[in-house]
Amino acid sequence: MRESLWPRIGWKRASLYVWRRVWRLSGTPHAIALGVAAGAFVSFTPFLGFHVMMALLIAWVLRGNLIAAVFGTMVGNPVSYPPIWFATYDLGNRLLGLSGRPNVNLTELLMGGKAFDVILPVMVPMAIGAVPLGLAGALAAYFFVKTAVSAYQLRRREQLEERALSRHVEDAVPAAAGNESENDEQE
Repeated sequence: MRESLWPRIGWKRASLYVWRRVWRLSGTPHAIALGVAAGAFVSFTPFLGFHVMMALLIAWVLRGNLIAAVFGTMVGNPVSYPPIWFATYDLGNRLLGLSGRPNVNLTELLMGGKAFDVILPVMVPMAIGAVPLGLAGALAAYFFVKTAVSAYQLRRREQLEERALSRHVEDAVPAAAGNESENDEQE
């Protein structure tokens, strides 16, 4: 529980680790970005426990990278959930023409026999508000990740080409030196 709220290595380092893992995924920048966008979209929904499954399904349908979809669900985390939930609930209420927050008694919610009757008035606005906010988050994630992965893959390709070229030059120099000594002996 503590590790999910505050990672041992710290949030900054944990985020950097996840981000670097996304960069290094194999696949086109478009497929990786679609996967992350699917995960980001699902993170806005109130269906905790189903986020990974939903992200995998959406990424599969859109032909996005499935591993990137799992990483994309990390948009929803203990730090980001409270603002996401308030925003989706408020937007959902506005779209439904409702106002105010329901008076929810947690004891009744958790112990009462009518838990579904208490949860439903909260979940419906959150689910409706999650669609436009999730789409906005998914679009932002898509363009950000596609740009970053394209730049990383291009830079990586250039580095590999430079290494191959330097190896080729290093291999050619000793061979050329060996040929010159053979030519000197023949003369």
